[in-house]
This record gives sequence, structure tokens and C-alpha cells, in this order.
Amino acid sequence: MQRLILAHDLGTGGNKASLFDSDGVRLASVFEPYETLYPGPGMHEQRPADWWDAIVRSTRRLLEAVAAHGITGHDIGSLAISGHSLGCVPLDADGNLLRATTPIWSDSRAGHEAAAFFRHVDPTDWYLRTGNGFPAAHYTLFKMLWHKNNEPERFSRLATVLGTKDYINYRLTGIQATDYSYASGCGGYDLTGWDYDGELIARAGLSPSLFPRLVPATAILGPLTPQAADELGLPPTLLVAAGGVDNSCMALGAGCFQEGRSYASLGSSSWIAVSDSKPLLDSRTKPYVFAHVVPGMFTSALAIFSSGTTFRWLRDQLCRDLTERASAENRTVYALMDAEAQHSPPGARGLLHNPSLAGGSSLDPSPSIRGAFLGLDLTHTRADVIRAVMEGIALNLRLVLDAFRSLAAIRSEMIAVGGGANSGVWRQIYADVLRVTMTTTTIGQDAAALGAAAIAAVGTGQWSGFEKIGSILRVEDRLLPIDANANIYDNILPRFQNDIRFLSAR
Repeated sequence: MQRLILAHDLGTGGNKASLFDSDGVRLASVFEPYETLYPGPGMHEQRPADWWDAIVRSTRRLLEAVAAHGITGHDIGSLAISGHSLGCVPLDADGNLLRATTPIWSDSRAGHEAAAFFRHVDPTDWYLRTGNGFPAAHYTLFKMLWHKNNEPERFSRLATVLGTKDYINYRLTGIQATDYSYASGCGGYDLTGWDYDGELIARAGLSPSLFPRLVPATAILGPLTPQAADELGLPPTLLVAAGGVDNSCMALGAGCFQEGRSYASLGSSSWIAVSDSKPLLDSRTKPYVFAHVVPGMFTSALAIFSSGTTFRWLRDQLCRDLTERASAENRTVYALMDAEAQHSPPGARGLLHNPSLAGGSSLDPSPSIRGAFLGLDLTHTRADVIRAVMEGIALNLRLVLDAFRSLAAIRSEMIAVGGGANSGVWRQIYADVLRVTMTTTTIGQDAAALGAAAIAAVGTGQWSGFEKIGSILRVEDRLLPIDANANIYDNILPRFQNDIRFLSAR
């Protein structure tokens, strides 16, 4: 039998284990959730032990799911992980966890440490070197400094800090390492030098020895340890590739690993990411940039923080009757909201919505910006409100795309992934607002998992290169912009940018 590939998408909300055949076709997948803890202001933590338990449970459930087809663990030849970014897992010299919980990417506790660092390091120079466009406190370097300042006894025993997927790789193989894509989100990495930035690390007062060695995403770290093989129900001969950060794995799985290709991830938060042979850096808008898992490439992205979450707020607060009706009709509430939105014309009859219910990104005038409706009057219906929310999210992404268009040549076709891509109504709004052809493929929400599987396949020589992704991505739908609608949105955009975004800042 062909050698199968196991991919783990270690996300913020849980781990998805997927099994792929040698042609990149997904055979099955299962999801295991884990919780996030919020022990104090700005503190977002998870238990690395929970990640490992989710890896074990999801792997065993996956094997159970495919057993009826005659597939066993011995048919799986390789494994790779896509991991959520900016992790900070502290280990002692024996490889033991120094904390039962660890800050995840969204943790911002290290604001004091970041402010102290930038008293003697120019923040613009730091950004242009690292491409780290999120607020600095989120990055690993500053989380390490928080540990140093607040937990000095533990810090004195610190030997190395690993990322999320790198800790799991260590549990799998006994090897401590990271790849270039994950390292590029550590806060002390030189993007164009493809190595740690010794000067930045020294100015932080940290030892370079605390950072794991760098390897390509496709590097084979080794076979499973006997203990890991036993826990997972997999053969000890299975090979583990280094894998990559989720942003880069998703870009690869979405087919964005060539010059000017882009994708839109339409989920709880939404972003547009562009692949290029150079990092797309801008000190004003601050795209966040990761080294790509594909050698010599970068993936640069800008996000809006509340898109799917804004739509869920709308569902829960103004569409409760649709939720009840959807249950009775065995439909999704989002399908009913789509249908209602179609009763409102493009432009929602003058109603504008700023969807920044979770605060502002680097594109906004202030991080304290909040959501707002502008132009609401007694003639507006719920259909107008639903459409205005959809359009407001798309208009925010238009500002993202325009920022990238000022930095690089962007192709006119964009791949949509994530839950928001399931709505044909919304995809047409995106096509019209962004003036691009919006494409969905057979991969859907499996882009990160496919990216991880491709890394394992290339790393083991099962694939000769990443170009094979192109034959896997089959177009399901392609929506072109409608000129009349696009013209309406072009006229709305200045009002959206100049009025509602400033009116909703406080």
C-alpha cells in the first residue's frame, strides 16, 4: 500500500488530525478541542500537556475512523505539524516543562517588557528587521523577558524555549529544533538573513543558547521515539518533519507560494496574505511577515480582528428567530441570514458598519476603535443591517488589499478559505468590494493541514517539490466582480475610511 501522510493542525481552539494519501487527497480528519485559560489581564494560556493529549487522542480516533478501510498505523510513513504562532514553551536542561501552562500567541502580558526594550531599540528598525507587525508584547522575545522579570527562579533554570509545534515534535522525536517560518515570529529573527538576529537578542539581555537550532520545514527530525509510537499507536519507523507556523502552512495549502499570489482567510478574524520573494514591509501599516515554509519565500499578512465574531454577534443579538427557524427547517442560520441579505441592494441603502467589535488592528486610527453603524434610519430593515455587516467586513479587507497593492504586484485572483468562504452571497460581496476574482477550491478549511502534509511529503522525498499542490487544488467556484456593484463600493470606500472608522474611535 502507498505510504500515507499524517498532518496535525495544532490550532488555538484544538488539534485537527488529518490523513492524506500520497496524492494529497484527504482520507479522513478528526478534531480534539482544548481550553484556553485567562488567569489575569492580558494573559492567555494553554497547557502543553493538553496539546499532547489532543495529538494522541486525535491520532487514535483517526486510526479508528479509517480501520474499516483496512488502513492501520503501519501504512503511515510520515508526519508534520502546522502550529499556532508566537509560542513560548520554557524547558529546563532535562527537557522538562518549567510551567504547566504557557502563554499563547494572543497573550499580551509583556507590555512592560516591550516598552523597556524600545527605550534603547528603535521600534521601526526592530519591525523592519523582524517583520513582526503585531503589537510587540505578543512576540516570544518579550514573553521570555516577562518570565525573567516575574519568575526569576524558574528563569534561572531555563535551558531553551520552544514553539507550540516544536514542543510536540520534541515529544515525538526527542529532538529540540524549530524551522525558519516559526522562528520568524520570535521577535529576535532577521527576516532577510534567515537567521536569529544576534544584536537584537543581545540588546534584550538574553542568551542565544535559549533559542532552538534552525532547520528547514522539510528537515526530518527523526523517527518516533518508542514511547511516542506506543502512545500514538504508530510505528516507530514513522518520520517526523519539522513542519511550520500556521500562517505559512496555510499559505502553502492554499496554493500561495509563488510571487504575488494571495488568499483571504475568512474566519473569526480575517486576513489577506500575500506570498512574495521579499517581505512586504511598511512601517505605517505594519504587515506581519513570516518566512515561508517554501525556501526563499515570505508570506505577509494584514488582519482585521473581528469578522466572523462580529457576524456571530449579529446572529446572536438580532437574528435569534432565524436560529430557531433554522433548527426547525434543518438549515443553518447563516444560510437564512444570506437569503435575507439578498433583499438589500449593494450599499445597504446607505447604511455603513464598522465591524471592529474586538478593537483595532494596525490599519486603524486607534487600537481602542469599536464597532459602529452610520446612517441608520427608520427605513432600514434587518436585511440592510445584515448586508451592511457583510459589506463592512469586506470594506475593511479592501483597505488591507490596497495597502498590499502599494507594496507589490498582486494577482487578480484570490483564494478564499475559512468559514466565511462558504457563503456565496458574501463571496460575491468580497469579489465586488476587492475587485478580484474570488475562488474557492476543494481544500476549503484544510489549507493548513494540506500544507503540513506537503511538508512531510517533500521532506521524505515522496514528492519532488511543492508544485504538486497545484494539481491538488481544484476550483469549486469562481466569482468575478460585477462592475456596477464594484463602482458602488468604490464610491462608498472614502466615506467608510474617513467617517465611520474615526467616528467609532474612543
